[in-house]
Amino acid sequence: RISMIRMEDGNVAEYKLTSEEFLNGYQAQFGPISLREISDICMVSMAVPLAEEQAVQKALKAAFGIDMPDIGQSQGAAPLDSRVLRMGLDQMFVLFPRAQNTGRAEQQIKTLMKSAVYTTDQSHNWVGLEISGPGCRSALERICPIDLHPERFAIDAVARTQMEHLGTIILCVDQETYWLFSASSSAKSFLHALETSIHNVQ
Repeated sequence: RISMIRMEDGNVAEYKLTSEEFLNGYQAQFGPISLREISDICMVSMAVPLAEEQAVQKALKAAFGIDMPDIGQSQGAAPLDSRVLRMGLDQMFVLFPRAQNTGRAEQQIKTLMKSAVYTTDQSHNWVGLEISGPGCRSALERICPIDLHPERFAIDAVARTQMEHLGTIILCVDQETYWLFSASSSAKSFLHALETSIHNVQ
């Protein structure tokens, strides 16, 4: 959002960019199911350079104290109170609270990883929603084509999929809690799809 600030002399105006949530900090309760916008995290992608996987594994261990997760898995880490998501052979995401962001999120991760990976700040490209509570999996199963049974998609599992034709990242963070990320340009459509699915299982 662009805000105009008028100076004391009334003649000169300055403009300031103000961060604004895609869904205005949305949160709602549908019986036992909670749905809220995830508006307090940074997301940075890490691309593994060609033939440098071992070097990246060492850098990840040094920076976050964890081994590189298997593809389709995530791992929490103490530094930055972060979570590393392994999306593919050469791609990972790092999620961490905005409160841990000391400046540019992308530069922060690049410095931690000692430039072992290519980094890009993805924070403003995705809208995040958390769905939780008894019955939330049933609501997701109506619009998510992957098998979300706990034996197949357990805590820490992550995957790319589609929900109502919208590209989605789904992450299981607890037994009845999922984080969902989709393109910020279709934030309202994504929210509507989830709200509709929740209503249809109640």
